[in-house]
Amino acid sequence: MDFYYLPGSAPCRAVQMTAAAVGVELNLKLTNLMAGEHLKPEFLKINPQHCIPTLVDNGFALWESRAISTYLAEKYAKNDSLYPKDPKKRAVVNQRLFFDMGTLYQRFADYYYPQVFAKQPANPENEKKMQDAVDFLNIFLEGHKYVAGGDHLTIADLSILATISTYDVAGFDLAKYPHVKSWYDNIRKEAPGAAINEAGLAEFKKYFDK
Repeated sequence: MDFYYLPGSAPCRAVQMTAAAVGVELNLKLTNLMAGEHLKPEFLKINPQHCIPTLVDNGFALWESRAISTYLAEKYAKNDSLYPKDPKKRAVVNQRLFFDMGTLYQRFADYYYPQVFAKQPANPENEKKMQDAVDFLNIFLEGHKYVAGGDHLTIADLSILATISTYDVAGFDLAKYPHVKSWYDNIRKEAPGAAINEAGLAEFKKYFDK
């Protein structure tokens, strides 16, 4: 199973943790975006959208980290605890995944990436939107140990762990969001593949240290 990735990428780390959770081994293929490796004809043949992470499982190519994670959970997990079959429970997991993709991670990117990669000044409006996103997560977690509720970890926890740990490395003050902070302190130790996430964070932090 080939996995095209960058270790610092939060979406890539989310998939790696999911793979660890379901017990599959990924054949890691480091893909240097700065060098344009994702634009080479051989990669475009696999993924015309030329983005990472990209998974190739016995000839089946898939990209978008949350789609990959759900695929891995559905095909390889030993039970449905990571991605429940119950329609209502699964709907909540999906909602959290879509929230991560469209709000939590997106707002992080909107605020930080122009500063890190384009050397632009901070945008206070985008900072407020980012803070609001974490506040939403704080509300979701009130009274719950896991992001989708229930009594066990799901792929939504892994995806959001990859995102929130990236917030943490960027210097975002999670202490202002007590439910998020409590969840994060627990899940970063409990999550399968937690060491992979931490190693990737060390790579991502280099962008902020420059």
